[in-house]
Amino acid sequence: MDSVRKSRVVAAGADIPRAGDGDDTAALPLNIALIGFMGSGKSTVGRALARRLDWRYVDTDARIEAVAGCDIPALFARSGEAAFRDLETRILVGVSAGDGQVISTGGGAPLREENAAALRAAGLVVYLTARPDVIVARTERRAEERPLLAERGGKDLLAHVMGLLGERAPRYQRAAHLVVDTSERTPEAIAAEIVRKAGRWQQQSEHPGKQGAQQWTRQ
Repeated sequence: MDSVRKSRVVAAGADIPRAGDGDDTAALPLNIALIGFMGSGKSTVGRALARRLDWRYVDTDARIEAVAGCDIPALFARSGEAAFRDLETRILVGVSAGDGQVISTGGGAPLREENAAALRAAGLVVYLTARPDVIVARTERRAEERPLLAERGGKDLLAHVMGLLGERAPRYQRAAHLVVDTSERTPEAIAAEIVRKAGRWQQQSEHPGKQGAQQWTRQ
């Protein structure tokens, strides 16, 4: 568990955990960052979560495109992956200095240790998962526009996705505080679960002696 964080206080809805008896507010992390493979729901869940909390929604890929002046496939083609990753780190570190944000990251962002550390220091990191077949269903229509999926050497898309998940999942797990499955669930239901568990996680991080460190997984 990271060191104890400052928290934001938000109005508590029926399904938001309360900070204490008789208190009508709930303490949440300064930011909530969503990580995971493409097609895991980071953008749709991120927007739903930001609406629910009345926080800013920040899409780091969109920030990268705004700075680069082109979309990500064009940036890859023009400057290569190394330049893209360096710009991604710059954007992530800058965004992580803010608060009251739901931060949606690119699929490769937390694979760089510097990025994972910046996100963890900024607040709660949530790893969104989905079954491989669900990811394929969500991404196959635009697979050729995504460098990671387009360059698969003729391999079946499902097999390619399963191979990539096998490589990346352990690293996503290490970067995250909380793991939530998004398969066949609405963004609103997922957002509600994240808010509930974010409050519990914040309470635990402020009072670490009450319970041993652990990652909050879906129950």
